[in-house]
Amino acid sequence: MENKKVTTANASRRSFLKKGALASSIFIVPRHVLGGVGYIAPSDRLNLAAIGAGGKGSSDIFNASVNGREKVAALCDVDFGGSAKKSVENFPKAKLYADFRRMLDAEKGIDAVTISTPDHVHGPAAAYAMERGIHVYVQKPMTHNIREARLLTQMAREKKIVTQMGNQGGSNPLLNMVQKWVDDDTIGAVSKVQVWTNRPVWPQGNAMQQPDPSLKPESLDWNLWLGPAEEKPYIPNMHPFNWRGWWDYGTGALGDVGCHLIDIPFRTLGLKYPTDAECSVGSVYSQMWNADYHPEGCPASSFITLHFDATEKSKSPIEMTWSDGGIRPSHPDIIPADNDIGGPGSYNGVMIIGEKGIISTNINDSSPLTPKLYLYDGTTEFGPETEPNDEPEYGHQRKWVDACKAGFGSEEHLGLTSSFDYAGPMTETVLMGNLAIRSYLLRKEDDEGKMQFFGRKKLLWDGENMRITNLEEANQFVGRTYREGWEV
Repeated sequence: MENKKVTTANASRRSFLKKGALASSIFIVPRHVLGGVGYIAPSDRLNLAAIGAGGKGSSDIFNASVNGREKVAALCDVDFGGSAKKSVENFPKAKLYADFRRMLDAEKGIDAVTISTPDHVHGPAAAYAMERGIHVYVQKPMTHNIREARLLTQMAREKKIVTQMGNQGGSNPLLNMVQKWVDDDTIGAVSKVQVWTNRPVWPQGNAMQQPDPSLKPESLDWNLWLGPAEEKPYIPNMHPFNWRGWWDYGTGALGDVGCHLIDIPFRTLGLKYPTDAECSVGSVYSQMWNADYHPEGCPASSFITLHFDATEKSKSPIEMTWSDGGIRPSHPDIIPADNDIGGPGSYNGVMIIGEKGIISTNINDSSPLTPKLYLYDGTTEFGPETEPNDEPEYGHQRKWVDACKAGFGSEEHLGLTSSFDYAGPMTETVLMGNLAIRSYLLRKEDDEGKMQFFGRKKLLWDGENMRITNLEEANQFVGRTYREGWEV
């Protein structure tokens, strides 16, 4: 992408905002005296924009505005006839755009953007904004592929961009309870982590879902919705939600809730890049198509195994398993048979398994986390049934906005729970599972003309260099091919 310079006026304004915390300490007359209770000087307000203003984007930009404390200057969406109408109602003075590239080029005063599009646009939109010195809040998963996550992490450091990924559970105060159990060695050395979900709860991509341009809503710009993906005729119901099950646009169950669930052990155990990945997928048979080989769509269920080296917080190597499609681990003997594992109904959860006991907890977003500790000596300790929720999504967006105003490297910035320095490696780990799934479906013709699967093996991962070392064909899934004008 073209790297355009930030205008001098806008750069000066951002410099002022970054020094806001220091400048506020030298005011002699309080602002509430000058402008009344609740007065905020215009120079103190952040100019925000949304890329993806519907669905989750509507709450992201609303929470980032902090009840009108910040100014929402522009909204971008490919379909203002859908759920994005809510954002237009909330911010009637915001300018509307269909193409985020035009918006960011035209609106020179934007300081920060929320990005809440389908997964395949996260990387291109974030890169385009960051190249222009604009701070970014990006929904989970941070990117569509591993290469993008690494590039954006490096770009944020180099350009001093304040970043946050939208796994809001990372700001949940109850995570401190899990962290303390780990740090205090309450469950002893951890050797295994089990993570599971009932997702997908949406149709997975399949060959029976055919394009039909005649059904495209008039309000939808399909070409812009495709973004970096290959040009294709309109596929009904892909927008606004069914894209999750298609590799071109989504990242499946892992991308949807993996950034919530895997976040818990990745964060509390201080994990780094995995050393390998292995998977198997469930098969659904149909007379119409062979679901065991469908490279365009995510599987209905999968089982992933990842291994990690020991870290400062986890003194021994760790095996992490992930299962989706409703497949869950066996109920440990240490946990009473009538108790749920993970969350309510045991639909989603995490178990961190140590030599002295088990931590069992739930999906780490805005649903009850309720950490539970079970020790082999009979000791138990449970977190509260109701989570502390004094502000929307634990203030995840508001804290990012405060960090944007305080500046890169400030205490507020360093206190963010999912800046790209953390969210990048964690996202790479989540997406390693998808790399294993897609490699599992690789096949080629043998000497007898029969198609044979050849990627069904443990994949050895060189995390520093982003390469599978024992199956070259698998490296095609580290990144992706981009349409012209959408490159990262």
